[in-house]
Amino acid sequence: MDASSQGLLRQLRDRLPELPEAQRAVVQVILDDPRAAAGATVEQLARAAFVSMPTIVRTCRSFGHDSVREFMLALAQDLAVSGSYLHRSVLADDSAQDVASKITQAAVASLADLGRRIDPAVIDRVADKLAQAQRIDCYSVGAASTFMAGELQSRLFRLGRPANAIFDAHQQLVSASTLGPQGVAFVISHVGRMPYTLEAARFARAQGTTVIALTQPDTPLAEIADLLIAVSVPQDAVMRVGTEAYLAHLVVIEILMVRLAQKLGPQVAHGLQQFKQLLHRHGFDSAEYSGVRDSREGLHGDS
Repeated sequence: MDASSQGLLRQLRDRLPELPEAQRAVVQVILDDPRAAAGATVEQLARAAFVSMPTIVRTCRSFGHDSVREFMLALAQDLAVSGSYLHRSVLADDSAQDVASKITQAAVASLADLGRRIDPAVIDRVADKLAQAQRIDCYSVGAASTFMAGELQSRLFRLGRPANAIFDAHQQLVSASTLGPQGVAFVISHVGRMPYTLEAARFARAQGTTVIALTQPDTPLAEIADLLIAVSVPQDAVMRVGTEAYLAHLVVIEILMVRLAQKLGPQVAHGLQQFKQLLHRHGFDSAEYSGVRDSREGLHGDS
């Protein structure tokens, strides 16, 4: 097939099922994130696809390109012409099935990469700090990070840890001035460069507070933090903080809270079970609550 007769991305997708297993793995990595693949080295692609570097060369040649460099140039040109600005893996003429499959596969690949990159030693150190802290204040700014900070505070609260979620710039500074050496400032910002949150983080650290950051590596926030939980996901085509960043942050919080619960002991797990039973019986969505409400409405109607 002449590479000029059809876009390279279309060729990759159409020929994927017929390729040898190793080459299919390479092409799948490229289709999952073509923009990242276009800027990757042969070694990086080989590692991502779990194949040898010669397999990368053979894959490029099977699509009519004499070298990896020529292949990547064609990929970059195709992205410039036909790449979607809605999602890095979606093409303009993709069907609904294609869109659903590609976005799901991209999210799964992103989380799998997170699982390979996450540092268990850092998770343990953070969990230790959270277990020992007299107070944990969660700082954030922006819709995505604010959601995450609220989720973290709620999970810490359920584990019996004294925690607050603080979104206001002035309140973050007040918090930073009062946490002290026994406190933790847990700062969540995927972008990692919001000025007033950075100021609060610096001030908290100056007071001896442990600053924990959930952010991308190599950001100003990452440099300030005593402990860094680094999250790297492919850049979203539309949003500054995309769905894959949401998912990655939620998974990190889940990992961290489970590890913290282990460190706090079996009584915490027992308490969580009690909370679940209590909400099941008395929550707004419980059968008992519905029965009480219905009976009250009946009495009101009779009167």
